[in-house]
Parts: sequence; C-alpha cells; structure tokens
Amino acid sequence: MLIPHHIEITRRAIATEVSSRALEKIIRANIAQDGLRYQLGHDHFHFDNDQFQESYAYIEEQRAHIGPALERGDAPSAWQAFGRMIHPAQDFYAHTDYIPRWLSRFEAGTPPAPEEVDPVSSEILSHPDLHSGKLYYPLEVLAFVPFLRKFILPHLPTDSHAHMNHDGHETSAHFDYVFHAAVKRTRIEFDKTVNSLSSELRGRFVDR
Repeated sequence: MLIPHHIEITRRAIATEVSSRALEKIIRANIAQDGLRYQLGHDHFHFDNDQFQESYAYIEEQRAHIGPALERGDAPSAWQAFGRMIHPAQDFYAHTDYIPRWLSRFEAGTPPAPEEVDPVSSEILSHPDLHSGKLYYPLEVLAFVPFLRKFILPHLPTDSHAHMNHDGHETSAHFDYVFHAAVKRTRIEFDKTVNSLSSELRGRFVDR
C-alpha cells in the first residue's frame, strides 16, 4: 500500500484517540516499514509471499513490546512498536485476495458500500486458499514504475504482487474496500492493544 494511504488510514482510525505527538510517532514508524531496506527479506512486514503466520507473529511480537516500554516510561518506543505492528495489518487487505473473496459473496447482486466491509471474516481468514502476492524479482521491481507497468505485467505470473495488489485506485477497482477494511482493522488492533493495558499504562499510551 502506498505511504499516503497508510498515513490517512492511521489518522482516520485513531486520530481522535491519541495525542498528536503519539499519532505522529505511530505514523512515522508505520511508513518506515516501507523503507527501501525493508523491501527485500521482510515479507512479514507486508503480508507478502503468503507469509501469513510470520506476519501475524510479527504483529504480536510488536504488541508485546508496548506494555514493557510504557512500564519503563518510554512511551515513544511503545508508539513506534504500535506503528510497526499496524503496517502489516493494513497491508493485509492490499496484498492478499481477502477483499475479492469478500466481494465474491455478492456476485448475484449489488455489493454493500465500502464502509460496510467486514475486515475480520473468520470464514475468509481461515480459508486454505487465501493468498498474498508473490514477488518475482527483478521484473517485480520494474512493475512499480508507472510507465513500465503495462509492459511488465504480461511477463509476470497472475499470482505475482504486481497482479494481485490493491495498493491504490490506479491498480485496483477494489481499493475503496481495501481502504475501509484497513481503517477498521487498525482500530481493532488499537482497541485490542489498549484493552490489554492497565488504566495507568493506557493513559501513558494515548497521551491525552
């Protein structure tokens, strides 16, 4: 998912729940996951290459850092851990076929509005055929270049990230559903995180 979308999704999900300085730390940590050094060998940061279990484990690993950081008075580290953990949670909808599977339920009629998307359908999340895009280098890199994309796509398998991604309106007709699912999932992860904290630590985390 493109960085501006990660920023807007995060703001929509939690801007009213945390202080402005906490929000900015969270956002910076989130978008740092898209840094060039994390594009190779870090599939679990983005739910790429069918790295489902690894990505879920990474989310929980980052969540586990939050409480101890707050206990030692290091709220910025807690905010950064939260920013890192919501990055793959948001990418999940852009890099997997979750949204097409959810929309396929309504092929016989008009699908609900994007705002009505269910981001945590247990049936889809547990489906053995749920997949995320695979990265076929070096052609995959060239597919990110807008004017080259149409020339590269025919040479990539249909299960490639280039074909499967819903990173923006330019690459997917489903992006509005992806966007709203990611907003809802971010809020789910926020609520799960703060509800696991004591009232004192919760206050330090939201910083309000």
